[in-house]
This record gives sequence, structure tokens and C-alpha cells, in this order.
Amino acid sequence: MRLCGVTLHSIAATLVYFARMQEALPHEVNDRLAKERNVWIVTVRRDGRPHMVPVWFVWFESKIYVCIEPESVKGRNILLNRNVTLALEDGSHPVICEGHAGVVEKPWPAPVARMFDEKYDWEILADLRYTQLVEITPRRWLYW
Repeated sequence: MRLCGVTLHSIAATLVYFARMQEALPHEVNDRLAKERNVWIVTVRRDGRPHMVPVWFVWFESKIYVCIEPESVKGRNILLNRNVTLALEDGSHPVICEGHAGVVEKPWPAPVARMFDEKYDWEILADLRYTQLVEITPRRWLYW
């Protein structure tokens, strides 16, 4: 079957290729994760409905870190269900990560705190509102 000049088989093969977990992400994806300011995070509510919001993030040692309010919807959701999905904002060149989230106990990693300060001029260690650091370990990447 052809759709807009492309076979469904070629579409499926392309999606499978991009959905594989790879040892190393392409240079372009790593650059975007280091430089882009916002990522959309999807968490799962108690009743199974998704909750999606944009957050600031840093990419460090193959993990994504976000700093959130513990009592926020996403904060409560992560305590109930560690499964999350993240997506960079560019819909023309998507980068999507499926992963597991976990709360980082203090003391927080100094390099991560420094990266938030350098990227956003935000001293997360001194913030009295956003007091929960979340580490997301990627399980699967999709990008094209």
C-alpha cells in the first residue's frame, strides 16, 4: 500500500530504526539536549491520565535532570508512577525520550546544580520553592 508515494513498510521500518535504544545518541541529538532550554515532560496521574507540562532541564552523563516543586502534579505523579516521556519542542525534528524518573536525595550532584546555574542563571540549591531534583534515566529514544 502506498501513502503519499511512500510504502507503509518503509514507514514502519523507519520508525523501528529510530525507536531502538542505541549505545550512543547521534551528535546532533546530544547537542540539542545540551542546548535547548525546554522539554515537555509527560507523567501519569493516579487514574492513568497523562499530565504534560514544559520544564527546564539539563543533560548530564546520559541522564535528564529537572528541578520541580514536590507538591506539583508532576511531582506527585512521579512518586506514584516512575514512567515518564519527554519531548523537545521542535516538531519538525522530534527528539522523544521514554524513561524512568527518580527523586535525587541531597546533597545533589554539584555538576548538575552548576549546569542549571550556567544554562538558566538559576541556583537550584538556594531555591525554596523548587526543592525536588528528578533524574530521568532514558529507556528508549525516538528521533528523526
